[in-house]
Amino acid sequence: MKHLLSFLIPVFALFALKATAQDAGPNHVKWEFSADKKSEQEYVLHLKGTIAKNWLIFSTTMGNDDPNTRVALDSTVKATITGIQENGKLENRKEPLFDNLEIKYFKNEVELLADVKVTGPVEKLKGTITYMVLKGEDAVPEETTFSVTIGDPVPAETAKTEAAAPAPGADVKNDVADDDASNKSLWWIFIASFGGGFIALITPCVFSMIPITVSFFTKRSQTRAQGIKNAFMYSLSIIVIYTLLGFIITKVFGASALNSLASNGIANMIFFIIFLLFGFSFLGAFEISLPSSWANVSDSKAGMGSMVGIFFMALTLAIVSFSCTGPILGNLLVLAAKGGNSGPLVGMFGFSLALAIPFSLFALFPSLLNKIGKSGGWLNAVKVTLGFLELALALKFLSNVDMAYHWNLLDREIFLALWIAIFALLTLYLIGKLKLSHDSDVPFLTVTRLCFAIATFTFVVYMVPGMWGAPLKGISGFLPHEGSQDFNLNKSLINIQASLESGGGGGNAGNGAGNANTIKPKKLVDILHSEIPGVENVFFDYEEALAAAKEAKKPLMLDFTGHTCVNCRKFEKSVLSAPEVMKILRNDFIVASLYTDEKTLLADTAQYVSKTTGEKVKNIGNLNQDIEITHFNRNSQPYYIPVDLEGKALVNKGYGYDPKENVDAFVKYLEEAKAEFAKRHAK
Repeated sequence: MKHLLSFLIPVFALFALKATAQDAGPNHVKWEFSADKKSEQEYVLHLKGTIAKNWLIFSTTMGNDDPNTRVALDSTVKATITGIQENGKLENRKEPLFDNLEIKYFKNEVELLADVKVTGPVEKLKGTITYMVLKGEDAVPEETTFSVTIGDPVPAETAKTEAAAPAPGADVKNDVADDDASNKSLWWIFIASFGGGFIALITPCVFSMIPITVSFFTKRSQTRAQGIKNAFMYSLSIIVIYTLLGFIITKVFGASALNSLASNGIANMIFFIIFLLFGFSFLGAFEISLPSSWANVSDSKAGMGSMVGIFFMALTLAIVSFSCTGPILGNLLVLAAKGGNSGPLVGMFGFSLALAIPFSLFALFPSLLNKIGKSGGWLNAVKVTLGFLELALALKFLSNVDMAYHWNLLDREIFLALWIAIFALLTLYLIGKLKLSHDSDVPFLTVTRLCFAIATFTFVVYMVPGMWGAPLKGISGFLPHEGSQDFNLNKSLINIQASLESGGGGGNAGNGAGNANTIKPKKLVDILHSEIPGVENVFFDYEEALAAAKEAKKPLMLDFTGHTCVNCRKFEKSVLSAPEVMKILRNDFIVASLYTDEKTLLADTAQYVSKTTGEKVKNIGNLNQDIEITHFNRNSQPYYIPVDLEGKALVNKGYGYDPKENVDAFVKYLEEAKAEFAKRHAK
């Protein structure tokens, strides 16, 4: 490497001495230049390069001593480049020509967005792009000079694309959260994904698979050795499935495909049917088993059927858990994609490894159950109990479809009524008042069974107030949104309290806007409902919300959420519903809830192809998701990011789902955003 650099540095120096025309010979990259004005002193310089076939150009993020691409303004120009962002498909690999140096590069095309701060009178932005192109063993240094008149109109083709795309803030670089993985190592991606796997374990969709796993391995792990073998194969299957499936989906369809799967109608109906079948099977309606031909193969080929069954259980976990893990995986893969071809592979391995470890323990545990409970109907009682649970969980997936497509068939009170009925019947079963055809007699009630019956009946009593709008924070992640409830006493009381506080004068919100937001949202209010209790006039359209923020002279809180987002509902009920949080949001912010899984189609003229993901933006959900990915480098929900009147982030890092549900931390976050807003917009 040192020998190569000793050759390259003089070559680059020779090129730097040349002050000639646009091209220094037959360059392998053809450049187009334009500039956008952000403010009186700030511009974005667009440098779009078309790369010759089979050649590549190095990234600007290579080390200082490596052959990276550099952009420099002429010394005569009174301006400085404060940052550079790259658009395009960034790849990486070890390059033998450079002593196996890990290189980052682009093929076909690349666009550099240079943030420029003007420090004096400037008519034109003049400078040089110095770079190297590589093909096989041919490494060719090149340079191209540019000259862009400030204020020149953007070329027609570029203008058409940018006009169609959303613009939540001109300064994209400042909007990106500081957890961007663009300069992170593969080890960082692995650790972040490993942590994401543990977070996924506490989501309801993953946790709800534990009963199925326990029941399945109860039958298969007759000995300790067999239990260890099954646990190992189950863990390996989880890792293989998640790693390959996530990597393939990301490479073929993009990271947003995982998020889309969580709200996909067909996918959720399949999940609903799977849970329904398991539920009725556990209740004794029928037995789920592999085809007899598979069983014969199992007998003749040393347990092949057993391995197939274990792989199927792992695949079932991977599929049905996407409703909860999809947003987490989507966010991780957006970051992991920055690591080139290896990033998503490493990220998915870390995620699946964290997910597999606890499930391995659950796969081992049934071998102990077999030794404990051989007599009577104990195992059957467990199986029937699991059947009731699976029926209840099946309703969650049906609710996902119902909310995303606005069928309004499974409103909150109907969902609760079904759950109350299911768990009331389970209580009767546990105390022996309900008996199925294959159950044995229950001559007396054991203490264990009585304790479970008490817990189940307590849960039924807990759910009953929800029929009139009680928040039910403990299960809020499973329930349809409160806006679907016909009568909500809790929300009515909150609104009355908010009106009294607003009318009572309770202090001024600052910026001359008063306590109440009097600007009424218009778009999408007929089909969408606010999930933030006590906050009036929540907007559902970014542009409309930003206009309202400018009129009210208040910061805008962007709430990236989803109809099917389990963690969104939990955070809303545990943190956003806290009185101190509601007061700040109601008085000091304009709030926009941007649903990333909303299926309402955009007008044909408003549809476009995302410059970030390359995917077609067809509906409201696609649009909101593209805003989040493009401008904040995130693809998970919930995600809260406050912006100023120009759409620029007020903080360095957005606020995602917090398992600790720390109200004080979120209040501090809001106060920091308010302080920064006051500083930026001080008169």
